[in-house]
Amino acid sequence: MTHNHPKLSGECAAELPSYLKEVYDWAYINPRHAAWLDHDWVVRVLLFAHDQCLIGALLQQLQPGMKVWLVAHVYGSLVRRMADRIGAEGRLDLTDITPVQLEHAQLKLEGLSQARVLRADAALHAGSGDYQLIASFFLLHEVPDDLKRRIVDNMLRQLPPGGRALFVDYHRPAWWHPVGWLLRGVNRWLEPFAATMWRHEIRELAAQAQDFVWSKRTRFGGVYQVVLAERKSGSRAP
Repeated sequence: MTHNHPKLSGECAAELPSYLKEVYDWAYINPRHAAWLDHDWVVRVLLFAHDQCLIGALLQQLQPGMKVWLVAHVYGSLVRRMADRIGAEGRLDLTDITPVQLEHAQLKLEGLSQARVLRADAALHAGSGDYQLIASFFLLHEVPDDLKRRIVDNMLRQLPPGGRALFVDYHRPAWWHPVGWLLRGVNRWLEPFAATMWRHEIRELAAQAQDFVWSKRTRFGGVYQVVLAERKSGSRAP
C-alpha cells in the first residue's frame, strides 16, 4: 500500500512545539537541510562510526510479524530496515510531528503494506495496546525534560505484559573520554536538553518504573546507552 499523505492523528496539534522551531529548525524543519542530513553517512559521522552497533541493538529486537512503534523518524535507512525486518505480516507505526520528517518517512516506506506513517506527538499517540516493541532512537536528548517524562510514560503505557520499550540515546561519558569534552560544547550550542541524559537514568523518567524489568548497556566509553524496559507479566498499563 502506498501512502500518498501522512495520516493525521487527532492527538497532534497542527502547530509545531515552540522548542522544535526555536532549537531544531535547522535539523528537522528546514526542507533543504533535512535533505542534506538524511543519509547514512551523516548518521555515521554524527555517531562517531558507532551507528551500526547502535542500529543493530534495535534491529536485533525485531522478529518477523512483530507489531512495532517507532516514536520519531530517524535519518538514514533505519526505518526501511525495520520494516523489512518485521516483514509483510508485521506492523510498523512510525510517528512524527514534523511534516518534513513525515515526507521523508513516506518515501522510505512507500509500497510497504506493513508500514504506517502517522502525524502524532510521541507523548500523546495512542496505539491499540498490542505493540510488542516501542523504540526511541536518539529522541529523548532532543526534547525538554517535562516532555522526556511524558514520552517515556506514554511509551511504557502502550505496552502489554511482556512488551518491551527500547531507548537508544546519549549517556554520560567516562571522565577520561575526549568525546565527552566535545559533546559538552555541542550540547551548549546545539543540544540544550541533552544534559539530563548525563545526570539521570532513563528509568528515573518513568512514573511506573517498578512495573518493568530494566537493563542497560553502554557503548563507546559511556557515550551511548541502550536501555530495555520489559513490562512484568503481572502488571497492567494504568
